[in-house]
Amino acid sequence: MASPAGTLAAWAGELAFADLPADVVEATKLRLLDVIGLALAGLGTGFGESVRQAACALDAGGPARILGSGDAVGTATAALANGALAQALEFDDTHNESIVHISAPSVAAALALAEARPVSGRELIAAVAVGNEISCRVGSVAPGQFHRRGFHPTGLFAAFGATYLAGRVLGLSAAQMANAAGIAGSFAAGILQCWVDGTQSKYLHPGWAAHGGLVAAHLAQAGTTGPEAVFEGRFGLFASHLQDEAVARDFARITGGLGTLWESRKASFKPYPAAHVIHPYIDALLRLRRAHAIDAAKVREIVVPVASYIVGIVCEPAAEKRRPRSDSHARVSLPYTLAEALARGRLARDAYARDALADPEILRLTDAVRIEVDPDFPGPERFKGQVRIVMADGTIFEEVEEHNHGSAENPMTEGEIIAKFDDNVADVLTPDRRRRLVETALAAELLDSARVLTDLSIRS
Repeated sequence: MASPAGTLAAWAGELAFADLPADVVEATKLRLLDVIGLALAGLGTGFGESVRQAACALDAGGPARILGSGDAVGTATAALANGALAQALEFDDTHNESIVHISAPSVAAALALAEARPVSGRELIAAVAVGNEISCRVGSVAPGQFHRRGFHPTGLFAAFGATYLAGRVLGLSAAQMANAAGIAGSFAAGILQCWVDGTQSKYLHPGWAAHGGLVAAHLAQAGTTGPEAVFEGRFGLFASHLQDEAVARDFARITGGLGTLWESRKASFKPYPAAHVIHPYIDALLRLRRAHAIDAAKVREIVVPVASYIVGIVCEPAAEKRRPRSDSHARVSLPYTLAEALARGRLARDAYARDALADPEILRLTDAVRIEVDPDFPGPERFKGQVRIVMADGTIFEEVEEHNHGSAENPMTEGEIIAKFDDNVADVLTPDRRRRLVETALAAELLDSARVLTDLSIRS
């Protein structure tokens, strides 16, 4: 019986562009555009500049380029830098159930490869679709189990998507791809200690996944071997990282329905630069604020029922979440995020600024948020939010968001995604360059060379 790694390898190598469902093609093109925009926005942050400088110091003069800046670096280093830049604002898409950020690693890896070898637009789309699908599937074996143990699912699982993506583009055999997956699994880390002190290492994980995928694929192509039972083996990824036999592991999720059941359809775009599980709460709160012209100064309490699995992600420890030390700290805080959104009436690219983190009114509202675990709330397969605002005079306003905006059930429109892109790149690209990049990405299947997408992303 074939291993999951071997089955994925056969599928990833044999899939043709024509096999992709039309909606997956269209969504993948939007994910390309979204990631490029996010990388350009990330370039303007302090974190982004640190990544750019480090990439240039490590590996200057290679065939690939850092998005936005155009700095020439090695292929794997470009994948590292661009994947990390795309996570800098916590604004990139997420597969709901696994909570894996899928597109930043895949797009970063694919664009870097397209700089070093001929890759058509059709092949770029197919490769990203393959990478995204595999990241979702591997992350769904034991959903909800990794954040609570201090692991970032993107840091563990997205490298596999990038590995098979790279193996496909490089023309690896199925056996070589399975070896590459075993090699990539040996790199797995993704610890979340940065959530304790507000440091930035989590933002590197999509880039490191892209980098690791390219490295693993090249090693396997050259003859390095890796364990084929990387997922299900005695010392494989899940046995080593869960270490609890009572936790269910559904390995059938990795390969079941390959080619007909597309898990990536369940990945959500982000309208807000915050942890994805917070999004339905932001939507509910902002609707209440608009509908009732709520004066934040007159709010006494904000009650939010939550599913138990998100408590350790965005609610606790309470002291850390109520007084975030940095923007990266605040983006994964439910109480702080709701407080800023209520106080300022929006949560856009410029949110979580230093002045906001110290704003006495926002901090008062942060302390007014009361978390209540509700056993009837759904698990990670569906992000639901509910907000009850209690005013100083006792008036109560309540709103429910059943599905986060950006999900398959409550999708962002193409126009909304393009508007997000335009805002993200406004400081980097001219209006004409922005328009050309949008048009090119949305017709990417017509490109003879996918390299043009990087050409258009360079600062103008």
